[in-house]
Amino acid sequence: MTDKSKRQKMFISVLPGEQVEVVIAEEGKVNEYYVEMLHQAKTKGDIYKGYIHNIDNGLQAAFINYGAERNGFLQIDEVHPEYYTGSYPMKKGARYPLMQKVLKAGQEVLVQVVKEPTGKKGAFLTTYLSLPGRSFVYTVGRGQMGVSRKIENEKERDRLKKALESFTTTEGVGLIARTAAIGQSKAALERDYKYLNRLWEDIRANAQKVKAPAMVYQELGLAARAVRDYLTLDVTEIWVDDTLTFEQISQFVKLAFPRKNNLVKLHEDTDLSLLERFNLVKQVQEIYSREASMPSGGRLVFDATEALTAIDINSGKIGGEKNFQKMALKTNLEAATEIARQLRLRDIGGQVVIDFIEMKNPKDCREVEKVMKAEMKNDRARTDVSRISPFGLMELVRQRLGSSAIAISTEPCPCCKGTGIRRNMEWQAMQALKDIHREARKPGQDLVEYTCEEELAIYLLNNKRGVLADLEIRYGKRIHVDIEYEYDE
Repeated sequence: MTDKSKRQKMFISVLPGEQVEVVIAEEGKVNEYYVEMLHQAKTKGDIYKGYIHNIDNGLQAAFINYGAERNGFLQIDEVHPEYYTGSYPMKKGARYPLMQKVLKAGQEVLVQVVKEPTGKKGAFLTTYLSLPGRSFVYTVGRGQMGVSRKIENEKERDRLKKALESFTTTEGVGLIARTAAIGQSKAALERDYKYLNRLWEDIRANAQKVKAPAMVYQELGLAARAVRDYLTLDVTEIWVDDTLTFEQISQFVKLAFPRKNNLVKLHEDTDLSLLERFNLVKQVQEIYSREASMPSGGRLVFDATEALTAIDINSGKIGGEKNFQKMALKTNLEAATEIARQLRLRDIGGQVVIDFIEMKNPKDCREVEKVMKAEMKNDRARTDVSRISPFGLMELVRQRLGSSAIAISTEPCPCCKGTGIRRNMEWQAMQALKDIHREARKPGQDLVEYTCEEELAIYLLNNKRGVLADLEIRYGKRIHVDIEYEYDE
């Protein structure tokens, strides 16, 4: 039975042919947000037949041509031994053989994208394939049978283990029961297993027919994937604003939850968008902001670099409080809860450093750590949370589940080249005056013309008019500052 305190709603907003947004909210508060731009190819989860383009002995990795613009990256620990050619003597203490000894250029491999290409880096690939279903993840190459650690009820774990043991699986195939398997009947579990088994057989047959490089399996789109992966007993309503998507989702839900009538609802209001109707627009817009607000009035500030994401806590009213340490603890506890939520919403992956407000009492630090770890347990991504350092810093690592909303909707600023800063007007004026001074000193011309952007031109004429007049008198020349206009062709 669904706990009323965890009643959730799923919202699927579709701009046909362009964009899909998925919002999961609990009591009106957005807890998860996913977006997919349909013109940007998403490849995570896709399976390809590729071939080894070259092997880097130093990296112990192969670069795979699988049909993408850039070759994919395949490390030795992601290569199943079935691809090893010939004998491979292992060095003492080594976990894997040398890649150049067991693989060769031109060799065909079946690979799956585990991490999307980013920047100048190609996709990360694996030969250990996995196919997510409704109740199970079907793994190829790892023969383990198990139950997700997120399923904590021992009685339910035992029930699912017995169900897994009853399935006849092919050698090398494994099954992991997902949280969505909770409460599913034996017949429903068996249906999901048989579907995944047929899917794998189809992929294998397809791979044998095609010539590398070629795609042999494409992961579901965001709308269907969200319902498959995130629809649990806690979800009481699914709202969709596109008729075709509504029909597809309705069919899927009918199979997954045959007893749940009217779970999927069509939004037909022409005056308000789906997210406007449920007052979710402001929360979604905040995801794209550098800052996030906290209930107490404090703010979280997010700054991303190549190496890590830094999160600073601005405490709002804390400065006026008499008991600073008490308020520091209260603010940090609130921040820990909100940071865990924001990491999910923004899908921030990699290394994260949080600068908490200084707490002198070690007991307070342990309390904040406890809350942070408890909140991170709600995350679908794998996480590792450290303790707070003597400097008030906490480090954590979070698995990146996909391309974040910010990553797929932004590009580097042409002015600052992505640094977030630019030279101020005073500095730019100094450089302009140097150029004007140099030109004014040249003999044989009565007029010095300096052309620049409008903002700088106005600054020079308003703030450096005296300097320009002095240069005119010194060199006996007229100086004109002109605005450079851009015209659309």
